[in-house]
Amino acid sequence: MREFFMDCLRTVRNISIPDVIDILCVTILLYFVVVFLRDKRAAKLVIGVIFLVILKAISDFFGMYVMQFILQNVFRVGLIIIAIIFQPELRSALEKVGGQPLKGIRSIGKKTGDADGVISSVTEAASELSETKTGALIVIERDTKLGDMVLTGTVIDAEPSSSLIRNIFYDKAPLHDGALIIRKGRLYAAGCLLPLSTNSDIIQDLGTRHRAAIGMSENSDAVVVVVSEETGIVSVAVDGVLHRGYSKTSLRSVLERCLKNGTNNSRVQKNGKKNGKDGKSGVSE
Repeated sequence: MREFFMDCLRTVRNISIPDVIDILCVTILLYFVVVFLRDKRAAKLVIGVIFLVILKAISDFFGMYVMQFILQNVFRVGLIIIAIIFQPELRSALEKVGGQPLKGIRSIGKKTGDADGVISSVTEAASELSETKTGALIVIERDTKLGDMVLTGTVIDAEPSSSLIRNIFYDKAPLHDGALIIRKGRLYAAGCLLPLSTNSDIIQDLGTRHRAAIGMSENSDAVVVVVSEETGIVSVAVDGVLHRGYSKTSLRSVLERCLKNGTNNSRVQKNGKKNGKDGKSGVSE
């Protein structure tokens, strides 16, 4: 035992500064990989890859030449296949990795007045739209720019106002079917088209509006507020997860945490229902 501790001590003494930096970089990389895989379809992919690696080791040990040949060719083109199949997830992960290191620098000296106006307008509008069961889809842009989505709609660039939001989603208004994008504290564009989520685990009862909300939150760090046209239920989508059943008070609380403190869905779900009885993403009406 004493020799073991002496060996450990000698190893620690031989660690240099580059070794420490190397370990920290690997730790950070593994952290981002775990965050990326959590609650994603890619987690199932990792299980499949591990199974193939084990199968490859078994085939090598027992000299199964046909299986070795097949698996060698699978691994040879595997990275390209993974990149093609999981292009949306990889893009989302790279955008978030690129945005997070600069988030703290950008937030220095940032005023919260615009956020307060947006929170009040969205909260009031969502509450009144919920009472009248008027469908609404409101996207609040954060670090990831949504220029591609803006181009699909009509730029209005107006001051935040609950009455204007209600007018936009009035069922006879020309822009009510699309999404409203809020940028830098202003109602920037309306009637925008959003990408639908391709997640096969989403409950089938969710309609196009909710699928668009989940899809938008999967591809960006935006906070998406949805009002159901059928039930009037207010939902919030963040990081690819839809949380249901918000009241006026709880919606204001979650928007304050997301827009002022930049929290993720682990904090959001405290005031909303996450996942249905069957464990799938989203909650049925």
